[in-house]
Amino acid sequence: MLRSPTQGRLHLQWMLNGSSRFRTGVSLHSHTLHSLESLSFIYTAARKASILAKAIRRGESRYRAIHGTELDLSRGWWTPPLGAHDAWTVEKSQIQSLDLRPLVSLTDHDNIDAPVSLQVLDECRGTPISLEWTVPFRATFFHLGVHHLPQAHARRIFAELDEFRSNPRETRLAEILAELSALPEVLVVFNHPLWDEKGIGESRHRTVVWEFLEKFSSQVHALEVNGLRPWRENHAVLGLAAEARKPLISGGDRHALEPNATLNLTNAESFGEFVSEIRAGWSDVLIMKHYREAFAWRIAHNMIDTLRTYEQHAKGWRLWSDRVFYRCEDGTVRSLTQLFGDKPPLSVAAFVGALHFASEPKVRRFLRGAFPFAEEVQF
Repeated sequence: MLRSPTQGRLHLQWMLNGSSRFRTGVSLHSHTLHSLESLSFIYTAARKASILAKAIRRGESRYRAIHGTELDLSRGWWTPPLGAHDAWTVEKSQIQSLDLRPLVSLTDHDNIDAPVSLQVLDECRGTPISLEWTVPFRATFFHLGVHHLPQAHARRIFAELDEFRSNPRETRLAEILAELSALPEVLVVFNHPLWDEKGIGESRHRTVVWEFLEKFSSQVHALEVNGLRPWRENHAVLGLAAEARKPLISGGDRHALEPNATLNLTNAESFGEFVSEIRAGWSDVLIMKHYREAFAWRIAHNMIDTLRTYEQHAKGWRLWSDRVFYRCEDGTVRSLTQLFGDKPPLSVAAFVGALHFASEPKVRRFLRGAFPFAEEVQF
């Protein structure tokens, strides 16, 4: 366990002697089918993998032959497979398996439809209305977890956050963060702060992170230990939080079926009470056992689950190609199934077919053994 008067405590599930002194587990930062996940990362990955680059070229050629225009993956996105209630249930079930009362905050990218839709269900009533807000800032962008918007004003506040993405101005950002901070039950979390998602370079990214914190530190309540980032990066976040004198907080970043690998432990009876604890500078973060599995295997495992066929998909998007979308030159949005029919580019079909094969239980167990190196979690 790591202890600090300003950061709270980090607990390791495999070394925890019971959690009986805590009554509640909190799941933060979790995605549903309402998240639009950009395909732009494929270009970055292709620069490091010749096989992927070749697959992209074939896909571009096929698209050009069918539609007569160029394929631009920056206009495309994929969506996680789970609907709001299914995602909420995955997180709730894990917390209940620890004999804790669950509090679950779903945070889709720039969208609050999932938590809003849960308000009508008796078992989900009181679920916080939250989102992962994309914040353009100087040379890059950051993701802020904005949790527990007041229900009566959630749509208005969300509209302000969404408008800022299209027209980012630092003066306006200061106003929005001040408004959020003035709401005592709202929690603002700097998600995966050291992930250079834009690709501007690690050193430059860290510089911009500090510029952001120096300007807006008083409106950011905690820094995230992210369940889908490697420990080397999370360990650096520990140091960043200590320097910034901010508490650490969990954030699993679940996109598929694997439940969040980091949680918060608390005795709070409500999400608002939990927010008060964090804003007071105290937090107990639990790192789950499955975080220790090889990082590469966990990413592969999540990719396999994302590309599975889901017969009971909430919107009827059974196939992986039903869940990948592209904005065409005429402005219409079409799924990959609509663009390519039942014959996607051969290289893409082969890749997905291999992943489907890998999803078989026996094959999955074998592949898991091919990633023998556990993620080292050391303080």
